[in-house]
Amino acid sequence: MTEPTTEPQAETLTGPVTDDAVADVIVIGGGTGGYSTALRAAALGLKVVLAERDKVGGTCLHRGCIPSKAMLHAAELVDGIAEARERWGVKASVDAIDWQALVATRDDIVSRNHKGVEGHLSHADVQVLPGSAQLTGPRSVFIEGHGNFVARRGIVLATGSRPRMLPGLEADGRRVVTSDDALFAPGLPQSVLVLGGGAIGVEYASFHRSMGAEVTLVEAADRLVPLEDADVSRHLTRGLKKRGIDVQTGARFLEASVLEEGIRASVRTARGEIRTIEAERLLVAVGRAPVTDGLGLAAAGLAVDERGFVAPADWARLETAIPGIHVVGDLLPPPSLGLAHASFAEGLLVAETLAGVASAPVDYRAVPRVTYSSPQTASVGLTEADARNRGHDVVVNTMPLTAVAKGMVHGQGGVVKVVAERAGQVLGVHLVGPNVSEMIAESQLIVGWDAEPSDVARHIHAHPTLSEAVGETFLTLAGRGLHQQ
Repeated sequence: MTEPTTEPQAETLTGPVTDDAVADVIVIGGGTGGYSTALRAAALGLKVVLAERDKVGGTCLHRGCIPSKAMLHAAELVDGIAEARERWGVKASVDAIDWQALVATRDDIVSRNHKGVEGHLSHADVQVLPGSAQLTGPRSVFIEGHGNFVARRGIVLATGSRPRMLPGLEADGRRVVTSDDALFAPGLPQSVLVLGGGAIGVEYASFHRSMGAEVTLVEAADRLVPLEDADVSRHLTRGLKKRGIDVQTGARFLEASVLEEGIRASVRTARGEIRTIEAERLLVAVGRAPVTDGLGLAAAGLAVDERGFVAPADWARLETAIPGIHVVGDLLPPPSLGLAHASFAEGLLVAETLAGVASAPVDYRAVPRVTYSSPQTASVGLTEADARNRGHDVVVNTMPLTAVAKGMVHGQGGVVKVVAERAGQVLGVHLVGPNVSEMIAESQLIVGWDAEPSDVARHIHAHPTLSEAVGETFLTLAGRGLHQQ
């Protein structure tokens, strides 16, 4: 769907009008990108105003990263009990899932993190103002309920994103849910249809399957997690299917209707057949759209691009075509991927830029990507296809995690894949398997520091660990492998 190239005009915000207040930096949006900008700018001695119309922490803390990973941890525990019984002879079972207890633990984790962020902002003397904010010029902002503010050094746009919906669907928070409200729907469904096979859709499909639901996962592209390496997708799909998830790729959603006890949807499969799917809940995870409505971009001389993003004119400073207005987080187009950990780095960069401190641009090539499903995926750098398309003379090595003893202990399969320039630097590292989210940091350094396989091969990996498979993959590329096939 093509987004308008100019922002729709919203009604002017209302509130008590005061004489213009002055700050060094005004940040609009208190999610990961916004509050990291505010904290770093304040640490550098700047007077910071942060406007947030909901809660500081944003989607990541309250509806996304933190609550979803808390629930995925609970799912891992359930899976672990099944493995203990079936593989290790531990006579244990799951008698029931106490949804309210799960919710209470999740909410406690979120609440403590929220209080922590509020405490950091307060300690840093960041002035947090609740209310919607609207640009009124290239250096001025009106904050609802607080009046007019002028920024001496700059304004930072960090308003985040919202879930995209498909035509003909409307979320009701019960039968049809988005990634923002899926964890807050009542109880655990017995069956779920998940639309969207990116990281979010795969994670929710994995979670519901662990909790005992029958899950159908539909992706329009020809494979799951289509931004990842094709081998990652293949191993992930195999792992999900092994767990009993019905994976339908190359499939198109046609329509859905809400019934008394659930939903009924029609999907055109990759073979062209029309399939009817009934489920207790429909979860839509087809991507997210940047939030710019009511932001007043036109008043500052800005407009969104054809995809709805606010593109920087200078990526090294994340500064727009209007000097002094910077962008972080989900408002940025690719190569930023809307990842919370990338927005922390973007916030640091912008804060240091506004403070006049030299700061290296964000190296998006070395930003890790993780899917917290079972199995997990983690990657950094170029896929094999991307490397070849960019003209690299590529050499590739893969190793199953079960080639090392710890991989056999886990017994869940998985693979390490390294893409490198022939006789040159490492271009990408791709992992699938248990706990690989905790293994990707090493590879992030390898790619970010332009290491060659021989550089990595000199370093010893602890035995027995899953990371040995990473080390052995590099040893093989360096011509020193002990277990070459």
